[in-house]
Amino acid sequence: MVISEIADRLTRGVESVGDTLSETFFEPVIRLGVTGLARSGKTVFITSLVANMMERGRMGQLSAAAEGRIAAAYLQPQPDDTLPRFDYETHLAALTAKTPRWPESTRAISELRLSLKVRPTGLLAGLQGPRNVHLDIVDYPGEWLLDLALLDKSYAEWSAETLARLDRRDEAAAFRAAISGEDSAQALEEPRARALAESFTAYLQAARDTGYSDLTPGRFLLPGDLAGSPVLTFAPLPPRDGAPRKSLWREFERRYEAYKARVVKPFFRDHFARIDRQVVLVDALGAIHRGPEALADLRRTMADILSAFRPGRNAFLSQLLMGKRVERILFAATKADHLHHTQHDRLAALMQAMTREASDRAEFAGAKTRAMAIASLRATVEETREVKGQRLDCVRGRLLETGREAALWPGELPDDPRLLLSGEETDWLAGDYGIMSFAPAPLSLRPGHGPPHIRLDRAAEFLFGDRL
Repeated sequence: MVISEIADRLTRGVESVGDTLSETFFEPVIRLGVTGLARSGKTVFITSLVANMMERGRMGQLSAAAEGRIAAAYLQPQPDDTLPRFDYETHLAALTAKTPRWPESTRAISELRLSLKVRPTGLLAGLQGPRNVHLDIVDYPGEWLLDLALLDKSYAEWSAETLARLDRRDEAAAFRAAISGEDSAQALEEPRARALAESFTAYLQAARDTGYSDLTPGRFLLPGDLAGSPVLTFAPLPPRDGAPRKSLWREFERRYEAYKARVVKPFFRDHFARIDRQVVLVDALGAIHRGPEALADLRRTMADILSAFRPGRNAFLSQLLMGKRVERILFAATKADHLHHTQHDRLAALMQAMTREASDRAEFAGAKTRAMAIASLRATVEETREVKGQRLDCVRGRLLETGREAALWPGELPDDPRLLLSGEETDWLAGDYGIMSFAPAPLSLRPGHGPPHIRLDRAAEFLFGDRL
């Protein structure tokens, strides 16, 4: 280990101790990580959560709000000056416009600090005034979270696993053809390397559009200022023993290791490792609709996600000596407003079944996990219609593409989630689900009320209610 790395770790340790002492004895800070897989509604979740914490009329299941103990909520400058600020005001303006629209998705890490003035309870209630509790919301792409699993894999292992998946996917046909004629023992030529990386990136984009979620490296999809750099110019290759120095194989292997060292590890060290509460948003309905293979892929991906966390309790001494742990993890199936409320329990049960094994491990380590069906912003209303003598529980909303109002029946989820996970259930949300892409409904908010939602207050109660 080099001296600079030792010094860096000691510095971070001292900073961590200082932060811990400050948070313990003065103003507590809750670091809430928010991430989501493709099309899960991460930006809307954060915007609606903040709006509803500032105007708490719809937060009845958050006990501190229901009991009137939150005296005030306000935004403050975030503590990390090197991170972009989550653009809350612009996103809220999009949702509350005369003709509302979904806000632009965030494509990089950002942060927002929401400060709450909370009245104490119990014996201390009459002895001290309100205290400040800071909620630091760290927003980061789900693709980056999946990259953490790369830290324990060599280039050869990652290549073998990736190519095994590609063999079963039509979206990878062009990339498979591109590498079939390559001799990875030959000297690297930058135009060839760039062409392979571009072909592999095109596969990742097509696979994401199809509904797959096991898409690493994540920065290939969200490159930011790394676009075109050598650290993003590699691709998986078939196994090659004894490849010489400067060959295509050895150079791709070197760039893969550089990606882990210079992209993945800094994210883990500087941001991910400091989170103590986490919500993972998942478009489970979309995976169900796409069929058994997409759902099986999502299940594997969620297991990989949970393995990336270091769960446990943040006891004072353990936090000083070993750093922060993730105390609570919520897996939230979004777009619950696309289903009638009679099916919400089935959706939550599916999420619970998909994370059962990994959740049990996290609970054993002292963390709490939960699965839930939510809608960060409710875009539909419910109604029951009779069609050919059959009563159907429908949802009605404004279609995104046409702008017209429509009442649609999405189909039904089975009572037993094992039927979906085993592939035995074949009616994969048939109904009208394929055309159910709703625009946000025009909002007419009463004073003191945030945007309408489904179970956002319960999500908040689980994630940070105990700290209020």
